Amino acid sequence: MVSLTTSIGDLVPTVKLEPGDSRAAEPPSTSQVEEEVDKDVLCPICMQIIKDAFLTACGHNFCYMCILTHLQNKSSCPSCSRFLTPNLLYPNFLLNKLLMKASARQIARTASPLEQLRQALEQGCETSLKELDSLMHLIAQKKSKMEQEQAESNLQILLDFLHCLRKKRLDELNEIKSDLQFIKEDIQAVEMRRMDFYHRRDKYSATLSLPSDEASSRSLYPFPIDKRPSATTLRTPIAPGLSHHLSSAGSQNKKPDVKLYESPSPVEKSPHCLSQMENLTQSQQELARKRRVHMQFGDLQECYLQKRRYWARSSLESRDKDTHASNREGFSQGLQDFQSVLSSFTRYSRLHVVAELRHGDLFHSANIVSSIEFDRDDELFATAGVSRRIKIFDFASVVNEPADAQYPVAEMVTRSKLSCLSWNKSIKNQIASSDYEGIVTVWDAATRQSVMEYEEHEKRAWSVDFSRTEPSMLVSGSDDCKVKVWCTRQEASAINIDMKANICSVKYNPGSSFHIAIGSADHHIHYYDLRNASQPLHIFSGHRKTVSYVKFLSNNELASASTDSTLRLWDVKENMPLRVFKGHKNEKNFVGLTVDKEYIACGSETNEVFVYHKEISKPAAWHRFVNSNSDEGEEDMGSYFISAVCWKSGSPTMLAANSQGTIKVLVLAP
Repeated sequence: MVSLTTSIGDLVPTVKLEPGDSRAAEPPSTSQVEEEVDKDVLCPICMQIIKDAFLTACGHNFCYMCILTHLQNKSSCPSCSRFLTPNLLYPNFLLNKLLMKASARQIARTASPLEQLRQALEQGCETSLKELDSLMHLIAQKKSKMEQEQAESNLQILLDFLHCLRKKRLDELNEIKSDLQFIKEDIQAVEMRRMDFYHRRDKYSATLSLPSDEASSRSLYPFPIDKRPSATTLRTPIAPGLSHHLSSAGSQNKKPDVKLYESPSPVEKSPHCLSQMENLTQSQQELARKRRVHMQFGDLQECYLQKRRYWARSSLESRDKDTHASNREGFSQGLQDFQSVLSSFTRYSRLHVVAELRHGDLFHSANIVSSIEFDRDDELFATAGVSRRIKIFDFASVVNEPADAQYPVAEMVTRSKLSCLSWNKSIKNQIASSDYEGIVTVWDAATRQSVMEYEEHEKRAWSVDFSRTEPSMLVSGSDDCKVKVWCTRQEASAINIDMKANICSVKYNPGSSFHIAIGSADHHIHYYDLRNASQPLHIFSGHRKTVSYVKFLSNNELASASTDSTLRLWDVKENMPLRVFKGHKNEKNFVGLTVDKEYIACGSETNEVFVYHKEISKPAAWHRFVNSNSDEGEEDMGSYFISAVCWKSGSPTMLAANSQGTIKVLVLAP
């Protein structure tokens, strides 16, 4: 209590002031004089107005219960210390009478007029019947007036509510009418586009059915009609995103995985049968896509309306030639945007396992993969974690060779556990790491040697990232609440930003070497311009717990992950939130976050990988890690969590690792 009084001592008198004290500068009133007099009738023991006053032989007054309790412990007067016993106490009738009158005056002075009237009537105040009738008539009039005013007030409130409700419903009706007009126009545009396609198909079919000479037949078909198509023509296409690596691999990697890429034998099936199978497969895929539309109809509807309304407002604000051109084609810009979203969202529904490998080895039992990243050309990927090793793998070899033949092409040993990796997107073999001792290291993967070591952080460094536009610059964040910007051409940090909370993630804007996003334990994302690092450009608020990751989808779109089990999408140009993604579980661990243009992927503490489309708040696909080579049950597998994820740029392929050390190559599939 003493410390509180000392720290805010100047505020204590203000807090304890009574309403009457605001007039301290005025001359003392009668009530104030009486209050001063009342101090003389306070009981010296309880310091309250004496109740049931008793006088001692030495001439002092006390509350009867106060003095009686005192004499049970000590036989002396509390005021003068003279000898005193209960036999020497006498009731003070005069003082009691004065105190009762003073109390009555105090009550009368503070009571409202109605309370005073009630007290007068209760005390038997003499009044005539005529006066009472007049008083009752006045009271009845006052009551009637108050009831009328209250009824009018209630009606006014009701009327205001109805007007507000009517306006809101009219606005909604106008919005619905506008939406219905958009839908009507778009239905007509889509029908016209479909009819155009039908006409083209019929025209093409009619052209094929016309008799033609041998030369024209050869121009229509890549092989003679009476010959069987080659196996190359009929082979099932390789999974999207992997063709580049499979074709660029050496001759020893050209052997396809039979289990993953089985293709029907061209000898066993005729072209007609294959055509029927393709039509059937295409029909099944179309039905599956329609089911996905109905499952996420609410989010898709909201996405369509948002885009349609946005572009409608934009076209009203500026009617330029591009807008008229798109209208002549039939598809508005909003419909084109939504068609792109609908097409990409319904294209995939699951994650297919392409390959799997183990990150652990015989000499290290700690297998948690903290970070996994592709290099500049997406040919190599590096992993790091609590094993104190950076391992670099060839992606094509991992996909094409058996799991028991997987070995890293390079390996670098570190002094401490690793938290994050970042490849330089301009320099082929340069990679940076951050560790639990706060050391940021730049490595040359070709020579497997460290190029630079920065040791300014005082605690664990959680994140490091190379700038895409300025290859010599990188940024790091640490538990010491500091963000440091480094240059590979100098030994000391170039810029230092002091924050108020632990730093969990830092990321350069891909289109700028000056703008960085910082995920912090204070539940916020801080967006800085390094040219003025004294204060952030903007602070994005919305997460309820620590922000564990930040990643840029584009120059203007930023995704964040938090231990509140949500992902959020932000517009850093307009400084506004765009969307919240829910479906995974993340309450205490770093589960990874990766982005690639339209898709956002993250891990979950349920040992699952979740993929979200950036326009839809619910998961588009997910995959649960199950170790087929282990005897552990599903409940035991649930104790693990996804610890790192990474997209392969411009591809539906991604890498995911869990806390058991299992790394999987996953591909989005229909």
